[in-house]
Amino acid sequence: MPAPAYDVNRSAAATTLTVRGSLDINTAPQLADEIDRIIAAKPSNVLVDLAPLDLIDSSGVAALVKLYKGVRSGGGNVTITGARDQPLAIFKLLRMDRVFNL
Repeated sequence: MPAPAYDVNRSAAATTLTVRGSLDINTAPQLADEIDRIIAAKPSNVLVDLAPLDLIDSSGVAALVKLYKGVRSGGGNVTITGARDQPLAIFKLLRMDRVFNL
């Protein structure tokens, strides 16, 4: 299975997760471990940059929902930025744009 292309940068202000390429049934499982690490760190702010993301499916959406719920349950905030094209259309179709304030 191909690994997702992502970067995580941690600072005092926020943890930033940048996802590139595709976040789908083949790549979302590999991102799950990183999501677990982010949640375990109990960050106060997580920024998810989807500007370089070209494609997302329900598995990718589920991974981001897991991140959102995990961080929120620890008292943190999650902001998703840069969603465009197909990923933005999927978020709107699922009405997730309201949850993620896109």
